[in-house]
Amino acid sequence: MWARIEDNNIVEYYDRKQSLLLNDVRYSSQIFTIWTDAQRKDLGIVPVVISGSHLNTNYYIEHNHSDAIAGDGNSVIRTIGVKAADRALADVNEVWTQDAIDKGDAPDGTSANDPKLDAEGNQIITRGLKYNAIQKVKDQQSGYLSRTDWYIIRKADAGTAIPTAIQTFRNAIRADATRIENAITAATTMDEFIALHTTTYKENGTVDQIAITQSWTEE
Repeated sequence: MWARIEDNNIVEYYDRKQSLLLNDVRYSSQIFTIWTDAQRKDLGIVPVVISGSHLNTNYYIEHNHSDAIAGDGNSVIRTIGVKAADRALADVNEVWTQDAIDKGDAPDGTSANDPKLDAEGNQIITRGLKYNAIQKVKDQQSGYLSRTDWYIIRKADAGTAIPTAIQTFRNAIRADATRIENAITAATTMDEFIALHTTTYKENGTVDQIAITQSWTEE
């Protein structure tokens, strides 16, 4: 991530490599790849350096950060605040707030806590971490099974028996997916959810316990 400084003020941020139009000059995205820090600084563009406690935003919502130009002007220092909240584990049915109603963002006649509906009249749902994690497991299961799907097709087409080892592997992958999904469903706290995604290591650096969400049968 980069920031652009003008007159000792931060005027713009860039969170990806992109082309820029500055002072009527078009610069390609290469200014973020092959240019040096010194060359970018000539345009007022400097890197944003994270300072302080850096939260894992996969699990937590951070408090508003604060940015300041470093004393040497070579970077912008972003200080991360404390955790504001955990991200929701469960799905959330979105509702209208009084603030949104007061701003005129809600349909006429809406009251606070009325459900937010999409264009087809369906409840708008913000998916929680558990739902998204289970969808990832389903995608992984599909990916593992797809490697041997041709055996199933061959049997249906030509009647050729599926090798025992292949069928055993496919059964194991389905069992793995069920086990992992059940563990995700059973998690009731953020600590429990994070533990499912955490691999632990011994003092010598070897794996002690692989994360449950990564514990798939090897082919």
